[in-house]
Amino acid sequence: MRRLTSSIALVVSAASVWAADWTVFRGEPQLRGTAAESLSLPLELAWRFEAADGIESTAAIRGDRVYFGSLDGKLHALDVETGARRWTYDAGAEIRSSPAVRGGSVFVGDGAGVLHAVDAESGKRLWKFETGAEIVSSPNFSDDTLLFGSNDQTLYALAANDGTLRWKVETEGYVYGTPAIADGNAVSAGCDGVLRVVSLKDGAVIRQVDIGSYVGASPTISGKRAYFGTFGEQVLAVDLSDGKIVWTYEHPERKFPFLSSAATNGEVVVVGGRDKMVHAIEAATGQPRWTWTARGKVDSSPVISGDRVFAAAQTGEIVALDLKSGAEVWRFDTGSSILASPSLGRGKLLIGTMDGQLLAFAPAKPRNGATTE
Repeated sequence: MRRLTSSIALVVSAASVWAADWTVFRGEPQLRGTAAESLSLPLELAWRFEAADGIESTAAIRGDRVYFGSLDGKLHALDVETGARRWTYDAGAEIRSSPAVRGGSVFVGDGAGVLHAVDAESGKRLWKFETGAEIVSSPNFSDDTLLFGSNDQTLYALAANDGTLRWKVETEGYVYGTPAIADGNAVSAGCDGVLRVVSLKDGAVIRQVDIGSYVGASPTISGKRAYFGTFGEQVLAVDLSDGKIVWTYEHPERKFPFLSSAATNGEVVVVGGRDKMVHAIEAATGQPRWTWTARGKVDSSPVISGDRVFAAAQTGEIVALDLKSGAEVWRFDTGSSILASPSLGRGKLLIGTMDGQLLAFAPAKPRNGATTE
């Protein structure tokens, strides 16, 4: 009975971490981009923090801290409630990668090809690992193994505690996206147009799927399927058990690439496109559900939160859309371009802009007896 109780406690503890925090790009290891909490609308700006340069990095949230990188080469730690600076770490090269938090460490890649491990409390460097080219991919975790891609055309697995190389898989193109974790394997798509299923144990390539076009997005995993967009103007669903392409989605008129990573709740797949649209697609069939049109390209990756989708466009608009219909139900115009993706946790929606602002939104407080939904 003691062992069973301990196991239950461990499961509950792990679930509560994912519910409250957003510790890796897209929220959890399968990269589903689905938040465990919902925010009441309307949202209002709770605080803003100004960095010295643009922000392409998506913020990570752990406990009372927010972590993000900026193009001036700094990794920042802020208080999640107030936006007050806790520390700043100088990576020495621009940061486009989104940080990930595990235990007491923050991990992030930089433009010089260095993966940095930083103490989450103090901002002091713990270790670094050098690759041969820029790291845009964000780190992901499986137990004590850290995984990420590099533009040196390699997928890496390191020991999270000290940066020791465990294995690497060489490809024929940039590994721009973040690898997803599913069923003891890493799932990675790259600019060589190949989706790879790789054993986390030893780096053995279990399966390769020829996509036919290069992929800059990260795959999102639900069940046995991987969903992702390509620069071949398509969104694909791939069965990971046999490598077959289950369905292919294309807009009937507007043919543009997809760099945004998809979000899914298992029923619908939502992804941004360079056609200035957010697309909602039936996960089972690949049939269109709805589209919403922005003023500019949508490279930012949307987040599903309850019955809503939060998305952002390069033209600076941040919106909440009804998941069922695609109707716009909330909007905020930043006045700056947005390439970063939203993150959601600890009662906040966070997103960075290319003029160097990290914006934190929270449900609006009732005024004069009014109530929020």
